[in-house]
Amino acid sequence: MVDIVDSITRSRMMANIGSINTKPEITVRKLLHERGFRFRLHDRYLPGRPDVVLKRYRAAIFVHGCFWHLHTCHLFKWPSTRPEFWRKKINHNVQKDRESIQALNNSGWRVAVVWECSLKGRTADAHEVQDFLTAWLYSDRTYDEVGG
Repeated sequence: MVDIVDSITRSRMMANIGSINTKPEITVRKLLHERGFRFRLHDRYLPGRPDVVLKRYRAAIFVHGCFWHLHTCHLFKWPSTRPEFWRKKINHNVQKDRESIQALNNSGWRVAVVWECSLKGRTADAHEVQDFLTAWLYSDRTYDEVGG
């Protein structure tokens, strides 16, 4: 399938995609704040710079985009252009995610991953995510994730 914009425009569009303060991330922060949780953002001293850090619970939350972190859901589709580039890039992201989660667990931190599809798309339910995170924070589970 041919792209609907030229390569220069596509490059500019992709470069403008932010890695912090995304809509799903802001949604998760609002959901946590509604339940009274206080947190820090993007702690650069922790492996992987988690999106949300709750020191009181020794918990780190990553909000992953389904495309950029290879989630097998309805929001992910391999690009048809430059497939070798995208496979390398996305697989590298997945490897970095694994290493960050392992390093956090090894240093005594608990980790949760909230996938973008749990907050947007046809299977989204923000209140389920809110209930999931609340239950997870009060539990002793070292790792958990929620997807759509």
